[in-house]
Amino acid sequence: MSLSIVHTRAALGVNAPPITIEVHISNGLPGLTMVGLPETTVKEARDRVRSAIINSGYEFPAKKITINLAPADLPKEGGRYDLPIAVALLAASEQLTALNLEAYELVGELALTGALRGVPGAISSATEAIRAGRNIIVATENAAEVGLISKEGCFIADHLQTVCAFLEGKHALERPLAQDMASPTTTADLSDVIGQEQGKRGLEITAAGGHNLLLIGPPGTGKTMLASRLSGILPPLSNEEALESAAILSLVNADTVQKQWQQRPFRSPHHSASLTAMVGGGAIPAPGEISLAHNGILFLDELPEFERRTLDALREPIESGQIHLSRTRAKITYPARFQLIAAMNPSPTGHYQGNHNRCTPEQTLRYLNRLSGPFLDRFDLSLEIPLPPPGILCQHA
Repeated sequence: MSLSIVHTRAALGVNAPPITIEVHISNGLPGLTMVGLPETTVKEARDRVRSAIINSGYEFPAKKITINLAPADLPKEGGRYDLPIAVALLAASEQLTALNLEAYELVGELALTGALRGVPGAISSATEAIRAGRNIIVATENAAEVGLISKEGCFIADHLQTVCAFLEGKHALERPLAQDMASPTTTADLSDVIGQEQGKRGLEITAAGGHNLLLIGPPGTGKTMLASRLSGILPPLSNEEALESAAILSLVNADTVQKQWQQRPFRSPHHSASLTAMVGGGAIPAPGEISLAHNGILFLDELPEFERRTLDALREPIESGQIHLSRTRAKITYPARFQLIAAMNPSPTGHYQGNHNRCTPEQTLRYLNRLSGPFLDRFDLSLEIPLPPPGILCQHA
């Protein structure tokens, strides 16, 4: 047949709206036209798909080819459409006699050799495909991600030839190994902290109540060490929380999903982080630090050194648990439910008083005024961390 339809998924935040790939082959001057609001990376698929088809032992049709990515008003980017476009081309040119294309969704980038490569956001695509009652075929590189959901309805492949043979009923595809979401993880232990009993008690209260905590004290008191050990006393992630966190992590770095999806996120951005890096952004907004810390901890060390507008941008997400990013081409909402832990010095020199504090009251006041009142109101607890008594570390050496 000269017309074929293949289903796939876009990646818009943690959502994966359905995309229909329509390919029509007709007589006329040889050429390929792609419509449906494709971005540059999608337009480049014509060259990748051509080489992948030829190097997989098939013929690229020397006819007029029209490819439509519907719906046309939805922006599309990335190489995730390579595999469905290639399969649709082969089906339209009658080189592939698929048994039931309607029952499958295809997601994957193609190498020039026809090998399949992983794509970001595979977890969301697999979840929505199974919810829609279809099976999904992804690259082997995404096997660990889709294995978090269910091995039922998910198939993995490493080459275009393998996918085509499976769709024709000539070859069986492997299913991803199911991942155990309840596996224990190793984190920093609070018992490693020597002294600072008041700080430990404050962390316990913070963990029990899900509070936001501000640690204030001079350098060397263990503020950062205490904050890094909070995740060790938090309850383990539920299956739903682990899947939510893994879906967000999959959008920015699929390679680390398998290693980190079991752990409560702990994000510690540098104080030079920009507003976009903190809350997310881009033409099609990508998640920022607050979304990557979803269901975990966002730790801000040297709090007054952050730009004031960056800190004030956290006020709404702290209250609502999500961040709305509106851009010209897309409006995306990311989850951002996290515990905010911050650490700061009491003065520019880092000390309250004594010979080490050489700041005037005006300098100290200007330093503290870098933080707005509404932002400080978001902290449920404020805890002073004093210097440990002399010799306490030697006693435990």
